[in-house]
Amino acid sequence: MTSTMPPVGNALALRHPMNSMFNQQNIIKGDRNMFMSSDDNVMMRQIYDTHTPDGRVLYVKPLLHIVEDILSFTHMTSPLDAANAHGAHMDDKTHQSEVISMLEALSHLIDRISCEISIKCLSGSDGHVTTVSILNMVSNYPWDAKLVLTLAAFAFSYGEFWLLAQLYSSNQLARSMAILKQVPLIMEHSGSLQHRFDAVNTLLNSIMDLTRTIIALEELPTMYIAKDVPPFSSAIETIPTAVYWSIRSVIACATTISLLTSMGHEYTISMTELSWELSTFAQRIKQIHDHLKRNLDICYLHIDEKMRAAAYESLRHLFDVTHIDNMKVLRALIYPRDDIQPLVEGSSKRRVHLDVLRRKNVLLLISGLDISADELSILEQIYSESRIHGTRMESLYELVWIPIVDLSHVTHPGTTPGIYGTTTGPYGTTTGPYGTTTDTFPLQKHTGNLPEDHSLHSSNSKTMSVFSSKNLMDPQNYSAVFKQHWTDPMQKRFDELTSTMPWYSVYHPSIIDQAVVRFVKERWHFRKKPILVVLDPQGKEVSPNALHMMWIWGSTAFPFTSSREEALWRDETWRLELLVSGMDPIIYNDWIRDGKFIILYGGEDIDWIRRFTNTARAVAQAAGVQLEMAYVGKSTKREMVRKAMSTITVEKLSYCWQDPTMIWFFWARMESMLFSKIQVKKRDDHLDPLMQEIKKLLSYDKSGSWAMLCKGSYIVTSGHAQTVLSTLLEFDTWKEYVPLRGFDVAFKEYHDKLHVANPPCCRFEFLTTAGRIPDGMTCPECLQHMEKYSSFLCCHPENAAYLPYR
Repeated sequence: MTSTMPPVGNALALRHPMNSMFNQQNIIKGDRNMFMSSDDNVMMRQIYDTHTPDGRVLYVKPLLHIVEDILSFTHMTSPLDAANAHGAHMDDKTHQSEVISMLEALSHLIDRISCEISIKCLSGSDGHVTTVSILNMVSNYPWDAKLVLTLAAFAFSYGEFWLLAQLYSSNQLARSMAILKQVPLIMEHSGSLQHRFDAVNTLLNSIMDLTRTIIALEELPTMYIAKDVPPFSSAIETIPTAVYWSIRSVIACATTISLLTSMGHEYTISMTELSWELSTFAQRIKQIHDHLKRNLDICYLHIDEKMRAAAYESLRHLFDVTHIDNMKVLRALIYPRDDIQPLVEGSSKRRVHLDVLRRKNVLLLISGLDISADELSILEQIYSESRIHGTRMESLYELVWIPIVDLSHVTHPGTTPGIYGTTTGPYGTTTGPYGTTTDTFPLQKHTGNLPEDHSLHSSNSKTMSVFSSKNLMDPQNYSAVFKQHWTDPMQKRFDELTSTMPWYSVYHPSIIDQAVVRFVKERWHFRKKPILVVLDPQGKEVSPNALHMMWIWGSTAFPFTSSREEALWRDETWRLELLVSGMDPIIYNDWIRDGKFIILYGGEDIDWIRRFTNTARAVAQAAGVQLEMAYVGKSTKREMVRKAMSTITVEKLSYCWQDPTMIWFFWARMESMLFSKIQVKKRDDHLDPLMQEIKKLLSYDKSGSWAMLCKGSYIVTSGHAQTVLSTLLEFDTWKEYVPLRGFDVAFKEYHDKLHVANPPCCRFEFLTTAGRIPDGMTCPECLQHMEKYSSFLCCHPENAAYLPYR
């Protein structure tokens, strides 16, 4: 009697006949030839016919997170306890509730897809037919949901296989189930199977990357980019193709695992063709992903531009309306949410909320990290004096440092090459890798920690709560961009600055949004030099830059409004007190009050200084007048000025400030007078005699050495080096007029005659980083319009590295 039962050795053949195996390989070959030919259009028409969305929306990210967790541990070398560390976020109750709620509605569909994949893989079905079948099952869903649902169905069975592989040696139930699936036998031959599992893992990683990009494209906010705008439109057209080939690839992965578990390791030698197919699918998926990723990056640039423009317009509008207090404005400029304390208090260095500034006059010190020690020293002195005096100012105004780090060249490069041409950024280009910090800090990676990620905010928090893709406006991605360009020297410099500041400071530059950076650059003309913007208790801008006012009049200028600035200038005259103010008690209290003849002089030519001071002293003795002289240096060439100061002190040529900061402050105040005048007048007023005298002195400084004769507070005259020196050397020519007209008048008349006979050229220099630079200037001597030149200057900083002479 012949048995109808096949031999035991043929049991696997019944489950999966060998001819089915070879049929599967032949089908795959045929598919490759078909889908890599001109029949792609026919195939895609068939795919589009399966797509009949009914308007339902499915937020797929929670489900995708589960798939990611499963696939991240489906590796031959993954330790069992690694899942506990990696998947810790799955314990989050909110996350769990989202997934549970979703699976209540989708679990049946996921089971059906999983069964469809298993049955078709075991039967050797055509991969294209299986893909179309699955697409019909999810026809009512969006394209990204179709793909994630298929991945979830695959992860269910794939994860089960690897769970058994990891547990069968320690759990009896898992061991029994693993034996049924031949898992122990497969693991015993893991060495020979490693390259096949690697091929599956490589393909799955490519599919996951592509899936994340598809979801990112689906989540792009159409309020900032329309779907018919390239490259968004091109990306959307590619998504169906991407989903199709991703599902095809998932089926190929499932087929590989099915062949192993159903036929055993002894048949793996026949799987070479299938392994090659996995590699081919991986290349195709990567090509599609690269194409979509390029489009996505260009879309991000477009969206960032629109979002920043919207944020910028929102800031502009905020300053055009009236508020009950200053909180809305300060939140927009510094930090909009309540989840952190964005300020550091000066004396205690503790973190505080913005509420400490409510309904106070707020002075915003806006600068880069290269703010100088001189600027900080003088500002701290003025600030401390206002507190010591115990006036009402202490309770009415606060100073806040806002450090500016410009990332516009990173987040919006001038040109971004892409597959659709070139995209131009909205802000043009900036000099150097970090704007205000380029000259000071070398670019290197930051090894420390940035502030907590939730502190990095976008300009439009409401929009970002919906738009969570990793574009440059996204908090998490912006944190990564900032960290990439934030260096250890920059962090050290920032810590040094905040440790010495007695006023409030923003606790880290990363919380200042780039839309705010653009705003301060365009509205308040911030470039590199510090500015001091003044807001009243209602947040209204009352001065675009009060730093000039503070340099000139100190706390007397409170409340630092533009109207106060105008009033102070109306009461001013060209006098010596204006130039030296309270800087020097010897000049201010002794020389001026005693009505002495005083000469202020400057420059770096020590030979001229020796000759001038000795000649002036001899002329004063011959004229019988009491003369005092003070050296005020030069606005540039600090090292040469230091050498001149040393020589003047050693040789006792004249009185000299010993602190170089005083020299800097004298010229900073002179420049501030010019900028303040222009800020008040909104132009260069050639009819303003005070402005013309300020311009003369600044011009003398740029031209070389100079001197100014005063009698007490009254400024008699001033002039260039050669003219004033010639006036003194030719004293015998005009000394007869001294008894009749006085030393001051006689000196001025002769000096003016020499000046008219040989008028020197006038020149001004403005750093491009100074902010508001006049469009035109009139000459303070002849009142003609001055010619405008571009120049480059290097005075060799002390830490510069010099090349050897050749």
